[in-house]
Amino acid sequence: MNDDWRDRFLTPPGGPYLLSHSVGPQPVAAAPLLHQALLAPWAAKGGEAWGDWLAAIDRFRASLAGLLGGAPADYCPQANLSAGLTRLLTGLTVDPRRPVLLAAEASFPSLGFVLQQMTRLGYQLRWLPRAADVTDAGVWAAALTDDVAAVLTMHVHSNSGAVSPVTEIAALARARGIVSIVDVAQSAGILPIDVTAWGADAVLGSCVKWLCGGPGAGFLWVAPGLVEAVQPLDVGWFSHAEPFAFDIHDFRYAPDARRFWGGTPSVAPYVLATAGIETVAALGVQQILQHNRRLIARLRAAVPARWHDRLDVTARGGTLCLPLADDEAGLVGRLRAIGCRFDQRGAVLRLSFHAGNTDDEADRVADCFSA
Repeated sequence: MNDDWRDRFLTPPGGPYLLSHSVGPQPVAAAPLLHQALLAPWAAKGGEAWGDWLAAIDRFRASLAGLLGGAPADYCPQANLSAGLTRLLTGLTVDPRRPVLLAAEASFPSLGFVLQQMTRLGYQLRWLPRAADVTDAGVWAAALTDDVAAVLTMHVHSNSGAVSPVTEIAALARARGIVSIVDVAQSAGILPIDVTAWGADAVLGSCVKWLCGGPGAGFLWVAPGLVEAVQPLDVGWFSHAEPFAFDIHDFRYAPDARRFWGGTPSVAPYVLATAGIETVAALGVQQILQHNRRLIARLRAAVPARWHDRLDVTARGGTLCLPLADDEAGLVGRLRAIGCRFDQRGAVLRLSFHAGNTDDEADRVADCFSA
């Protein structure tokens, strides 16, 4: 870790902050950028600040493209992933010969709720069973049958850290005429991503986790070849090709991903998210990943051998997802005693080392395992 990495973030006082899989730490750059891009124009120009605010959102789209690939025009701001998925799926035409939406039962529940509601439009929902190996492209290949319209894949699964073979899934889907959608909420900012190299049709993401962008700034990337074929139902004046035309009888979809935008946009979440994205980009995703892996290796080397298999992050994202046995519950109390910030999903303990974490913090956590 470079000496200034820790100084790029603000974290709560106390022990190690290991919650970047949930809410990433606040970048030091966030507050100044919020003042510069949102508050100062508002104070100086009032209602005439919209030019500055829309430029700030353009900067958000450009920062995403710089980090994740594609062009800025291919990205549309969203309040969250669920909103983006809804707009995408409601814009597709339901083909009665291909009514199935496919996803893993281990997907994030919010997106599953969206998929369930799509049955009201004529879709059918099919799950890969929770026990299925989502890292095996062959499992996905067997499920991508001729009746599947679209497949939703988590790049990194939040409760296990498992990484899906998204490039292989996208290639299978493309060859079979299936729309492929990838959720990068748990991978953007910690795993290198190139949306164009994947070959997927759409990518959904959130900036609140590893991108350290705060809540409220999601995004939807749609491949240029798909955009014109999708006509979302949830629209507003910022979905319009000419938002300021103000003709109530004339709606024309924006020619790029802005057609998924909707009504009057929020601004503050995207300004804050830009600070996070630009901070992560300046440090380098590959470098952050290497730092994450080094701290995990340091932890693994210092704890009893019974933990080693669970601390193996081969084909995993940045989060340690550790199933706890009944006799290991004391670990939770020891972590809390040192002020460590972490969370649990049922019996699974989740810990995330990000750019601002240090060797000393990894050692303090290791002591809790060894007690």
